[in-house]
Amino acid sequence: MRIGLIQQNYLVGDLSGNREKIFRAVAEAPAGVDLFVTSELALQGYPPRDLLLYHRFVERSLEAVETLAQKLTGFAPLLLGGVEFGSAPKRLHNCAFLLHQGKVVQRFRKTLLPNYDIFDERRYFEPGQGAQSFLLDGQKIGVTICEDVWAGSPEVPFYDLNPVGELRGVDLMVNLSASPFVRGKQAKREMVLGDAARALGVPTFYANQVGGTDHLVFDGSSFALDGTGALLGRAKAFAEDLLVVDPDLAPQRIEPKLGSEEEVWRALVLGVKDYAAKCGFKTAVLGLSGGIDSALTAVIAAQALGADQVTGLLLPSPYSSPGSVADSLALAQAYGIKTTTLPIGPMMVAMDLALAPSFEGLPNDVTEENLQARIRGNLLMAFSNKFGSLLLTTGNKSELSVGYCTLYGDMSGGLAVISDLYKTEVYRLCHWLNQTQGGKIPEAILTKAPSAELRPGQTDQDSLPDYDTLDAVLHHLIEERKSAAETAAQGFDLPLVERINQLLSRAEFKRQQAAPGIKVSTQAFGGGWRMPIAASKTLF
Repeated sequence: MRIGLIQQNYLVGDLSGNREKIFRAVAEAPAGVDLFVTSELALQGYPPRDLLLYHRFVERSLEAVETLAQKLTGFAPLLLGGVEFGSAPKRLHNCAFLLHQGKVVQRFRKTLLPNYDIFDERRYFEPGQGAQSFLLDGQKIGVTICEDVWAGSPEVPFYDLNPVGELRGVDLMVNLSASPFVRGKQAKREMVLGDAARALGVPTFYANQVGGTDHLVFDGSSFALDGTGALLGRAKAFAEDLLVVDPDLAPQRIEPKLGSEEEVWRALVLGVKDYAAKCGFKTAVLGLSGGIDSALTAVIAAQALGADQVTGLLLPSPYSSPGSVADSLALAQAYGIKTTTLPIGPMMVAMDLALAPSFEGLPNDVTEENLQARIRGNLLMAFSNKFGSLLLTTGNKSELSVGYCTLYGDMSGGLAVISDLYKTEVYRLCHWLNQTQGGKIPEAILTKAPSAELRPGQTDQDSLPDYDTLDAVLHHLIEERKSAAETAAQGFDLPLVERINQLLSRAEFKRQQAAPGIKVSTQAFGGGWRMPIAASKTLF
């Protein structure tokens, strides 16, 4: 039996557009496919979130299912990811529809509903019950949807029920999935599905979504395994694809697994490209400071949108080093990015004069430093408004963690491109680009001491520990959810850890006003990080 895994980039809520994409994938597929399989909630695009709370949206979804079934008359059967009404008003099922001979032949309902990190499926769905399978050409095919295969994984020890364990006697299993990218996730998927394949002793097929949706990126990489868990085929990463696999034949097309830096790079590029396109932006603007964060953000934007669609604003102050402008211009020239220079000194003077009566007798402090960032934010937003460009913020995860960023200043914008990369990860990615991908980030940007340049001679380490230490501590506090004491036990100075932990807690009000960022780690800020603002600042 030849299974065709449809891996596509959907626009959330575009029922007619997604329906036609799926139809074309089936209609244009090579002959001989016995069963096509889409990703989870393919018709709606994942995640549809609170669109599911609109009764008419669900009704139109079901109408689209019927329309697609009719259009596919004469084609091989299709397992379509979608949604249907549940047992009570405002309760739904995350399900798969088997479409064949112009009709919906059977429905299969997702059993396990994830409710952790960015997942919130219990808000919308009720679970299905029992083993689910169907017969096709004498073969018994088990159907699971995404989380249903993760019950036995130590990473999600939340479930008493294992849907895979109820599928005894099937000849093969398919899994419709919408699994967001996280660094290293593909190896875990293949391990989990391999465990399922071995438990059942049958070939297993996994269809995943691809593309960016808000803060999430889906990497595709759909695959098939034989009954021993050995790889039979793997689709492309970060691209639409149709993977056709016959489990009775030798391993077929196996696209290479990407290295750690390459997969993060491609996730960020695709995330920017799709966020811009799906929100209606063709161009982007960002501030170029001569530092490594804005450099990486600019290079990602140039790759995603085309260098001629990116504008860098140079916004020097009297405290900016000569390299701030020179290094920014060198980067822009190397990548073909347009630039405009707007010195902010005169606006700083005007602000000081306006505030002088109120601030008389008070020393300069972070207030005046933040005014510089907010002047820059206003100018960047003006360019965004005037030219209809997406404003990209350039802050990294280290800064966002400890509040080393300015509300309505450098945090202004529509997408925080590298907000899930720690500073040390920014350096690693930039070095990888230059050393292996023909990158052209100037050496001066890679080697200078990081600085916000908001006062004479300022460096980041005036206020923060060295980034190797800071990032290691933050990783324990954020990704591993360790307490300050538990983190210090890993070999760090307890007072330093407590100070970092307090900064992390105090900056929560900033993070909840930040632009959405692209998730690449197991614990990104945003929808999967739900910390209170008005809470003790020394929690543990």
